Amino acid sequence: MPYTAEHKARTRAKIVESARVMFNRHGFDQVSIDDVMKFAGLTRGGFYNHFTSKDELYAEAVRSFTTCNPFARMQEESGRAVPPPPRLARELVDLYLSDEILRDVDQHCPLIALPSDVARAGLEPRAAYTTLVENMAHIFRAAFPENDAEAERKALLVVSLCVGGMVLARTTDDPRLRRKLRATARAEALAVFER
Repeated sequence: MPYTAEHKARTRAKIVESARVMFNRHGFDQVSIDDVMKFAGLTRGGFYNHFTSKDELYAEAVRSFTTCNPFARMQEESGRAVPPPPRLARELVDLYLSDEILRDVDQHCPLIALPSDVARAGLEPRAAYTTLVENMAHIFRAAFPENDAEAERKALLVVSLCVGGMVLARTTDDPRLRRKLRATARAEALAVFER
């Protein structure tokens, strides 16, 4: 008896979530299709019912962050409505550079977990990554008045500070330096909204 469309969708989502976690933990090159499927509790043979290649899965794992990111999850769990754009942007900066996000490797945004991997990946993962950068910039752009001629530049600056601050913090073993890097990035990013 063939599987229902609902079962196939759940299985695909399980594979994507498993891939996202595995890629965050180990990187693209270190994770095989077998690793992803085992982590998902599935067999390798089922992979090709959902994806044609590891690159396609990688792109889907990057894209999935827009629906499973910690900020959206926290909003949903708290039952709070999405705040107005200026407050949303500031809250996103605070969350993005928080201790909680630094510690939760499995839930890291692909922008901080996978930049080197994506730079070497195929076109589909890079396109998904580009969309993620653009979506983040869009949230920050909305925090500035519509007539602000510098709004796009400022939004991209905030993205760069958030991502760069967290990437550097993740790569050092000095807890004090980790805190200082994120605190500096946070202060500079929040100051952009005051300019």
